[in-house]
Amino acid sequence: MVWNSFKLTRYGIAVLLIFLVAMSFIQPPIHASPLPVETGVSQTLARARKQALSQLAYALKFDIPAQKNQPIAAAETITFNWKKTTDPLQLDFKEERTHIQAIAINNKNIPIVFESEHLLVSTAFLTAGKNTISISFTAGNLSLNRNDEYLYTLLVPDRARTVFPCFDQPDLKATFQLTLTVPAGWQAMTNAPLQDSTVQGGRKTVNFGRSNIQPTYLFSFVAGKFTAVSQVENKRPMTLLHRETDTSKIRLSMPLLFKLHADALTFLEDYTQIPYPFQKFDFVAIPDFQYGGMEHVGAIDYKSSALFLDNGATRDQRLSRAHVIAHETAHMWFGDMVTMRWFEDVWLKEVFANFVADKIMEVSTPDANYDLQFVVDHFPAAYAVDRTEGANPIGQPLANLQEAGSLYGGIIYHKAPIMMRQLERLVGKTVLRDGLREYLKKYAFGNASWTDLIAILDARTPADLAAWNHIWVNETGRPKFTYQLDKQDGEISKLVISQTGEDGSKRLWPQGFEVALVYPDHVDELTVTMNGPQVSLPDAVGKPAPLFVVFNSSGQGYGLFPVDTAMMSKLATLKNPVTRASAYINLHETMLTGQGASPAQLAATYQNLLGNEPEELNLRLLTNQLSDIVWNFTRPENRATLATSVEQETWQAMEKETAAGKKKLLFRLYQNIALSRAAQDRLYAIWNEQKAPAGVTLTEDDYTSLALSLAVRDYPAEGILMKQLSRIKNPDRRKRLEFMMPALSGNVAERDAFFASLSSETNREHEAWVTAALGYLHHPLRMATSAKYLPKSLDLLEEIQRTGDIFFPESWLRSTLSNYQTPETAQLVRKFLSDRPGYNLRLKAKLLQAADSPFRASKLLY
Repeated sequence: MVWNSFKLTRYGIAVLLIFLVAMSFIQPPIHASPLPVETGVSQTLARARKQALSQLAYALKFDIPAQKNQPIAAAETITFNWKKTTDPLQLDFKEERTHIQAIAINNKNIPIVFESEHLLVSTAFLTAGKNTISISFTAGNLSLNRNDEYLYTLLVPDRARTVFPCFDQPDLKATFQLTLTVPAGWQAMTNAPLQDSTVQGGRKTVNFGRSNIQPTYLFSFVAGKFTAVSQVENKRPMTLLHRETDTSKIRLSMPLLFKLHADALTFLEDYTQIPYPFQKFDFVAIPDFQYGGMEHVGAIDYKSSALFLDNGATRDQRLSRAHVIAHETAHMWFGDMVTMRWFEDVWLKEVFANFVADKIMEVSTPDANYDLQFVVDHFPAAYAVDRTEGANPIGQPLANLQEAGSLYGGIIYHKAPIMMRQLERLVGKTVLRDGLREYLKKYAFGNASWTDLIAILDARTPADLAAWNHIWVNETGRPKFTYQLDKQDGEISKLVISQTGEDGSKRLWPQGFEVALVYPDHVDELTVTMNGPQVSLPDAVGKPAPLFVVFNSSGQGYGLFPVDTAMMSKLATLKNPVTRASAYINLHETMLTGQGASPAQLAATYQNLLGNEPEELNLRLLTNQLSDIVWNFTRPENRATLATSVEQETWQAMEKETAAGKKKLLFRLYQNIALSRAAQDRLYAIWNEQKAPAGVTLTEDDYTSLALSLAVRDYPAEGILMKQLSRIKNPDRRKRLEFMMPALSGNVAERDAFFASLSSETNREHEAWVTAALGYLHHPLRMATSAKYLPKSLDLLEEIQRTGDIFFPESWLRSTLSNYQTPETAQLVRKFLSDRPGYNLRLKAKLLQAADSPFRASKLLY
């Protein structure tokens, strides 16, 4: 090589230095090779644009007609600073080329070049430094969620590009200035405060100010016939837009909605030591919104039913409302102010929001059992994914944003909070809190990754966070624990706990949890520091032999825990509600493996507990599991016998119960599993006469649910659904029932036609309606005629992902598959995947997750 023959004399060194200095002034292009133009937003494209673009600002105008089928004329101006590159600048726009009318760069019209969902701008039209792009276009409809009287945007994770041309990636933050022209009677809201509005000829033009810097997926607006309610709470003005018409719900909910938000903001300002970071704080209640809530900067969207509760709401529903409000408010700091760099870290914003929301709940609902709420909310949902063949890790690689939606699910929302609690246990509450404060201040209004936080925490703790992080964040599945308890002369001589992967691997999840030794008059709880494949508990040695052992008694450990069968008849003696919850979960999980109690044995145990469980959250857990056993883990020929027994126990327990929330849960179980004619006649009388059982409050929504339950059972009474439809006053809830009615028809041909209609994207616009209808269409009582829909349902999955919002593929699959139990259904799923070896891996995982119940039921029952 040349360098080997270069003689490094003083002269040679001088020449070399001159050469190196000269080379340093030669600026190579940012991209050494041509940047491909491909659908979606690839990580390669995102990285290149992040290097080339800065100081982004959007000015957007939308002219929205009253009729939802008419096109929306739009215009935008994008300003930005640009570093010279060799490749054309790519703007993302997932629409037809015909939607673009004109484009100008720095006030000069240029040819429209459109390819693979991108507008291409030649570098010949750009100048180093500041540039302006002006575009006239027709807005895309895919994510505008247009209804007859209102619309709302929902642009997470990469759907801003379905509405307007943009640089749709989370690390190209920008300001947004919006102008909307809407019918004169409409309200409107976006991320920034209102500047002014004018009305002319039945049309209103609304000008908003410039927003704070934010990513494109958080840009939003809502417009339509809403009622606006403004209030000042803790010196902070807030406005709510809603379409609720039930005066009871409004009266009972309204004051608390503002207070819950204000209390959450106060907590977050104290916990983070950072004042609320945005210009305003408002929120909107949207009928049948796709999620519980979405954290748009200063303009949170909520599902209306999550906010507006009536006097029949259970304690569980009230706690859920408080939690979703705390979660979305926490996002203002965690996700909105500091945003992940790339959507492979999308779980980061969700885990922080959940983690901090749980802390807010401790303060805002001091009478609640926080530890119990945590166990009941997170563990069953996390296990429901992590036990499956389609389990995914918390952190997942992502090559293109067009697949980002499939990253969402139970692992992000439920396993990640458990992981965070283990992290807090490992490093300490103060260390984690101070690390989060440093993280927020360091990356405020910018982007960061999980590794950035780990680096901050690593400097504050002696713990080996790198090894801990790898198994918890980057690995799938859960550990399986076994134990050996030796006794001698009535005392414990040895207690050893071992851990492997549930798949039999030697993987180790470092964690801490508790084991309860239960005696007739007390409980000894021992802490387990599971930092190896096997640990001994010396503190147990010499203690009297217990009646039984309960693993994960404090509800902080994670895995498939062993069950001491001696506890099954003594569950009601456990005084600690968290310990009982863990025991219920452990029993259910071991049942699913086929190694614990059988479904029939567990059902018998749970029936005896219905009238003895004092905690509403635990009763919710029991009733959910019992319903699951009746419908999914009992063969059809045995179901009527079990259901009749459960009906009787449930009704008796409900009549004896004095707590309204628990009575409501028991009534819901009774309604859910009612198979005998006597039970159905009783439900029909309650619905028909609008007369609830003593001590149970039933609302319009409850009576609608009753009508649907009777209809799916083909109850022999004419016009149940039509009569219920006539009782509903709210127009949004009327439309929902009208949509669902064909799916519940007693006429198979009508149900066939309804399912066939779902092949059209237009008929899937209201995703919450679709998945609710599918749940009835595939109800266990209808499976003889609905199984034929399964092949087409699976065939549609790729289109569902392409056209639907982020949770739609999963909810489509679960509503379709989860109640089947035969080997034929399991074989159908297996064959579908084996016939498609190149099938999208993320969709394959979602399918395997949804098919877990049929897989297990077919093994347990057939």
